[in-house]
Amino acid sequence: MKMITFLLVGLIVHVIFFVSIFDIYFTSPLVHGMTPQTTPLAPPASRLVLVVADGLRADSLFTPLPDGSSRAPYLRNVMEERGTWGVSHTRVPTESRPGHVALIAGFYEDVSAVAKGWKENPVEFDSVFNESRHTWCWGSPDILPMFAKGASGDHVYTHTYPAAEEDFASTDASRLDSWVFTQVKSFFQSAKSNSSLRASLLEDQNILFLHLLGIDTNGHAHRPIVEVREMEYLDNIGLVDTGVADLVSMVEDFFDHDGRTAYVFTSDHGMTNWGSHGAGHPSETLTPLVAWGAGVTNAQKVTATQPYNDGFLQDWKLEHLQRVDVNQADIAPLMASLVGVPFPVNSVGVLPLLYLNNSDQFKAESIYTNAIQVLEQYKMKMAQKKETTLSFLFTPYQLLTESKQAEFFHMARILIQLEKYDDFISLCHSLISNALEGLVYYHTYDRFFLGCSVVLGFVGWTSYVVLVILKTHASLDRHPSLLNQNHSHTLARLCICVTVVITVFLLIQRSPVTYYIYCLLPVPVWYSVLKEYRTLTDLVRSAPSLPLWKCLGYLVLVAFGIELLVVSFFHRAMLTVGLAVLSLWPFLSGLFGKAKFRSVSWCLGCLCLAAFPLMPVVGREPNIHLVTCAGVLSLFTSACYLWSALQKAPLHLTDRQQFITQMLHVAVCAYVPSLTHSSLQQKQGLPLLNQIISWTTLASSMLVPLLSSTRIFHRLLSIFLSLTATYLLLSTGSEALFPPVLSWLMFVWINIEQEAMLAQGVSGRQELSTIDFSANIDIAKIRQLKLDDIRRSYFFVFFIITAFFGTGNIASINSFDPASVYCFLTVFNPFIMGGLMMWKVIIPFIIVMCTFETIQVATQLSSRSLFLIVLVISDLMALHFFFLVQDYGSWLDIGTSISHYVIVMSMTIFLMLLSVVTHILTSQRLILWRKRKTHFP
Repeated sequence: MKMITFLLVGLIVHVIFFVSIFDIYFTSPLVHGMTPQTTPLAPPASRLVLVVADGLRADSLFTPLPDGSSRAPYLRNVMEERGTWGVSHTRVPTESRPGHVALIAGFYEDVSAVAKGWKENPVEFDSVFNESRHTWCWGSPDILPMFAKGASGDHVYTHTYPAAEEDFASTDASRLDSWVFTQVKSFFQSAKSNSSLRASLLEDQNILFLHLLGIDTNGHAHRPIVEVREMEYLDNIGLVDTGVADLVSMVEDFFDHDGRTAYVFTSDHGMTNWGSHGAGHPSETLTPLVAWGAGVTNAQKVTATQPYNDGFLQDWKLEHLQRVDVNQADIAPLMASLVGVPFPVNSVGVLPLLYLNNSDQFKAESIYTNAIQVLEQYKMKMAQKKETTLSFLFTPYQLLTESKQAEFFHMARILIQLEKYDDFISLCHSLISNALEGLVYYHTYDRFFLGCSVVLGFVGWTSYVVLVILKTHASLDRHPSLLNQNHSHTLARLCICVTVVITVFLLIQRSPVTYYIYCLLPVPVWYSVLKEYRTLTDLVRSAPSLPLWKCLGYLVLVAFGIELLVVSFFHRAMLTVGLAVLSLWPFLSGLFGKAKFRSVSWCLGCLCLAAFPLMPVVGREPNIHLVTCAGVLSLFTSACYLWSALQKAPLHLTDRQQFITQMLHVAVCAYVPSLTHSSLQQKQGLPLLNQIISWTTLASSMLVPLLSSTRIFHRLLSIFLSLTATYLLLSTGSEALFPPVLSWLMFVWINIEQEAMLAQGVSGRQELSTIDFSANIDIAKIRQLKLDDIRRSYFFVFFIITAFFGTGNIASINSFDPASVYCFLTVFNPFIMGGLMMWKVIIPFIIVMCTFETIQVATQLSSRSLFLIVLVISDLMALHFFFLVQDYGSWLDIGTSISHYVIVMSMTIFLMLLSVVTHILTSQRLILWRKRKTHFP
C-alpha cells in the first residue's frame, strides 16, 4: 500500500472511531408518538408566570447582607410568608440552552446539543409552552426562538431585543432586564384597550415567560464575587427583585386579584466566582427556585433538623423555613400541574408534590399522570428496540415487564378505591423510578455490542500499523514467503463470508447505517493484519540478533509513559512529574558530557515549563501586567533566537525587515490587552483600533510566516512571532508566559537532538543552520528507524499533551473566561468566542508540531516513519480512554473520559491531515524541482 493511500485510509478509519463515540453515547434519548397525559381534575391556576434570571446563583440570592437584610427583599418575603423555596440542581453542561430545555421541556439534552445552536432545535421535543393555550415571551434572541420554532401552531409569541445589545462591554447590562420589564408593562397596558388580546389573556392555560439576561451578562463582564469594583452582578439582583415585585402587582391588578395566577422564579444555571459557567462546580449547578401563588404551598415553618448537610441553611439564615430541593427537569411537570396543561411528553421530571397546595386526591392524580407519561416513553422505547432485535436475542427490562405493569395498574386501582393516597403516591414514585431506569436500559441497549465492535477495529488497526512499521522501517531478517496463493484466497473467502453473515444479521435487525460501518470495519482491518503475518515471522527470526533487554526496557518505559499521559488528563500535575523526569534525560543518556550548555538549558526549560500545569486552570484573576511581561519575554527570546541564527548564517535584507516588523507587531499586541481592559473598566467600550489590530493579527497569523525564508531557524522564528502576537491578544494573565517558555524548550530540543544523533554515530549529520525546509529530499540519506526514534516520538506526544493542557484542561475550555476575547469582541457570540478560545489552545500545539517537523528533517528520518510511531502511541491512549468509558458507572466520569477520548482522536486526525498535506506538498515540490533542473542544467 502506498503511503498516501495508507494515510487516507487511516484518516477514514480514525474519523469513524471519532464519530463512533458520539453515536454510541450521545444519541438523542427522545422518542415520539406518545399520547399527552393530563390530570383529569381542575387545575388551581389559570395562568403561570415563569421568570428565569439567567446565570443567577442560589447563594447570591439567598445569602443575606452583613446587616441581616436581603438584596432581594420581595422574594425573601415571598419565601418567608407565602411561597415554597428550594435549590434546583442542574446538570452539566451548565449552559443556557440545555438549562432552559430542562426547565421548560423537562428533559436533559445530550452534551453535543450545546454546539448545535441556540436558535435551532437539533431534535423535535415537546414543552410546557407547546402544550399551553398561549405563551408570551420576552427576553434574549438566543433563547426564545428555540421554543417558538418547536411549538405546534402559532400560539407562542416572542419579543426580543437586538442581539447586539448583549454586550459585555456595555455600561450596564441590567438594562436588558429593564427592557423586559418595560415591555411587559407596555403589553398589559395595550391589553386594556385591545379586546382580542384581553380575551386571550383571560383564557386559561396561559403562560408568561420572562427571560432576564442581565445578571448573566454582568457576571461574565464583572464577575459575581463581592468587590467594590464589581458590584454590578449583585446590584442586578436587586433590580430583578424590584422588577418582579412590580410585575406581580401589575398582573394581579390586571386580573382583579382573582387568585388564579401561579408564579415560578428560578435560573437556568449559576456562575463561578470568575464569571464563567459550563462545568459542574456547585456555584454553577445550584440555582434558586421560588414558587408562590395559585396552587402553591405557603411557607412552612419548621423546627426539626432538615435533611440537608451542605450547611447552606445556616449560611442563608433559612433553617426555620422548609426547603424543598428539586432536579431542574422537575420544574416542567410542576408548571404543567399548576396550570393544567398536559405534561411534556418527553419529560423525565418527577412532580415535586411538596410544592402543591391542593387535596390529596389532586396530588395523587397528578403524580399518577406523571407516572403514566414517563411509562408511555418507556413503552415506546421498548417497542422500538424490540422491533429492531431478533426475538430470541431480545432481553426485556426485568423490573418493568408487561406483567409488572399489569400488577401496578391493579394495585393502583385498589389503593385509589380505598383512598390510600399516600401509598398510591409511593407506588407511582416507584413506577417512575423503574420507568426512568428502563429508559436508560433501552437507550444503552446496544452500547456494549457497538463498543466491542469499535474496540475490535481499534485493536486491529493499531496492530496493522505496528506491522507496517516493522515491515517498512525496521531492519529485520527477510525470509521467503511461506504463504501460498491458496492460503491467501482462503483468507479472503473467509473474510467475505464473515462480511456476508454480519450484513445479513444487521439487515434482519433493521439496524441503522452506522451499525454496518462499526461492525464491518474490523473485517478488512483484521484481513490486512493476517496478511502481514510474515512480518511477525521475520521479527521472531530476527529476535536473537536484537538487543532484547534494551527493547524490553524501551517498551516498559513507553508503557509507563503512556499511562502517565493518560493520568495527566485527569490530574494535570502529572505533566509536572513527567517534565521533571524528562529534565534528567541528558544526564541519564550521557549527553551532558558532550553538550553541557544545551543539557543545562534543556533541564532548566523542562523545569520552567513544569510550573504551568501546577497553576489553576480556571478562576485566575486577570493580570494584564503579566501579559505585557510575556510580550517583553517573547521579544527577548526572539532577539536571542535571531542572534543565534545570525552567528551561523547571514540574513537577507527582506528577512531582517520582516523580523523587525514582526517584533514591533508583538510589542503592539502586548500593549493592546492593557489598553482594552483599561477602556472596559472605565466603561468606554472596546476601542475600534484595538479591535482592528486584533482581527488583522488573527487573520495574518498563518500567512505572514510564509513570507519568510525557508531556512529552519528563520521560518521557526517567524512562526513563533506570528503566533505569539495572537496568543497575547487572547491572554489575561500568567498563561501568556507559556508560548515563550515552550518555544525556548523546543529550540533547545532541536539542538540537543543533533547531539543525540552524533552520540549514536549517525553519519552525514548536517548543520542546522544550513538546513532548508524547501530543499530537495536526498532519498539516499533517509535512514531506518532506531530504538531512539521511539523516544523522539514519545517526546513529541508528551509535548503535544503539555501544549494542549499546559495552561488549561476540559474545564477551562468549557468554562472559559470571556475576558480572554475582549480584544476581539464583547457582544455575546458563543461560536466565535469558542472558536477564538480553541485557537488559543491550538497555538502551542502548532509550535510543537513545527518543532517535530524540524527534528524529522534534522535527524534524516522520513517524516512518515516517526509519524507511524506517534500514531501507535496516540491510538493506544485513545483505546485506553475508550476502555475507561466502558468501566465507569458515573455519568460525570463517563463524560470526562469521553471528552478525553475525543481530544486524543481529534489530535490524531489533525496529525493525519497534516501528514497528508505535507506528503502532497513534498511530492509536488520534488516534481517542480526536477522540472526546474531540466531547464537550468
